[in-house]
Amino acid sequence: MNWDDVRIFLAVARNGQILGAARALGLNHATVARRLSALEQALGSKLFVRKTNGSELSGEGERFLVHAERMESAMLAASEATGGDSLLEGTVRVGAPDGFGVAFLAPRLGQLTERHRGLRIELVPVPRAFSLSRREADIAVTLERPREGRLVARKLTDYRLGLYAARSYLDQHGAPSDLAALADHRLVGYVEDLLYAASLDYTAEFLKGWRSSLAISSAMGQTEAVRAGAGIGILHAFMAQGDDRLVQVLPEHNLSRSYWTVVHEDLRSIRRVALVAEFLSEIVARDRAMFG
Repeated sequence: MNWDDVRIFLAVARNGQILGAARALGLNHATVARRLSALEQALGSKLFVRKTNGSELSGEGERFLVHAERMESAMLAASEATGGDSLLEGTVRVGAPDGFGVAFLAPRLGQLTERHRGLRIELVPVPRAFSLSRREADIAVTLERPREGRLVARKLTDYRLGLYAARSYLDQHGAPSDLAALADHRLVGYVEDLLYAASLDYTAEFLKGWRSSLAISSAMGQTEAVRAGAGIGILHAFMAQGDDRLVQVLPEHNLSRSYWTVVHEDLRSIRRVALVAEFLSEIVARDRAMFG
């Protein structure tokens, strides 16, 4: 069995389509399709059900995926053992919530690529969960500690959320005297049915029956809306503090949540992955006062 064919199989399984896999691998569509067919012929099994909108794993494909990922893990371990990773070259993909990823990580990751010129970092700051077992990311920053799977989690930091409004909004509407008075104000919040973690559902901790006049599904979007005077919102303190346009409302009321770094067990010994995970801990420790 050809490992390159297995690698192509994994890319198609993870992208859900041959075209997406071809782009990810830097190959043309015809080559990926041909190599996939060769693997299916070698195995005597149909690994995918081809559809108009992509390729879906068949039953045989689902079963083969388990073995293919074990092969991938073995290849990564072999690369590490033979020094293939010793120069710290290659790509490490970091998945992070949009607020932490854009506001905190993005301005700081250049420090790491400056230290290690052969290292390429991919930051994917999207508001959803990542499947580390499917290698959608090498490192995930999560809002909750995973409870199952072959994952290694490390707490990065606690962070604080509070109520904020733009000075322009408060000049026009005044500040609430207590939490109950929030009901008389325009509120900025999240889109409830798009929440991907229970820890993100926190409006009721400030006001039961919180009703957002403007709901936005990203922390960055909520911050920009509040900054523009759209209403009072629950913002990450590390994103809001230091901005003269924003004022914390009812500062005695705060929430605390946590960020975790999570790495698949098979990847934690890969030097470039371990180095990036350690760098995340380093920069958070250095700027921990931002999160308090």
